[in-house]
Amino acid sequence: MSAEPEFPFRFTPRMRKRLSRRVIDMLLNALGEFPELKGKTITVGYTSAHLGSALVPLREEAAARLTIRLKVRKLTYNTIGHEFTHLLQGLSKIHFKAGKATEAMPFGEKQCDIWTLARSPLFLDDAPTYIRLPRAMREDWPRYAKAVRRLCIAALKKRRTHRLYMQWLEAKIKELAKRPVEPKAGEQIGLPF
Repeated sequence: MSAEPEFPFRFTPRMRKRLSRRVIDMLLNALGEFPELKGKTITVGYTSAHLGSALVPLREEAAARLTIRLKVRKLTYNTIGHEFTHLLQGLSKIHFKAGKATEAMPFGEKQCDIWTLARSPLFLDDAPTYIRLPRAMREDWPRYAKAVRRLCIAALKKRRTHRLYMQWLEAKIKELAKRPVEPKAGEQIGLPF
């Protein structure tokens, strides 16, 4: 007989006042895409200044106090995934320094967006904040989301041999915006006759 797993989140008093079942479900669903965070407790606080933020752990002691802050109003899976990815950036650096990993995930907001989108389709519910996207693509994100995710996955593969993988990705995204992509649900594809 196994014990009930410990609840993975600790909420700050400010967040508890704004907490809803929807937020808890979103956090649990997003956490399911991050096996690296399994068994860890994450403190979830509230912010009104940004969509979200994370205290990136840089030392082993900090890894025991993983913390993110979220704006509950209009919360998206993309924001939650982005902040969880920041936690992984720090943890991978700690593991790399300790010799437990052969490579560390690079730091940076744009890198965080790329890794988040590549991780799971769950995080496609909103356009990334830091990857440069043409306005038309940002305004019609659902139409481009899957294609951009495929490009993010390709960029991470390209990163193994090309230092300028982020520039490559943004150039490919710019090209993508110039071509027709998947139609919206219920929309017919027009043929150029």
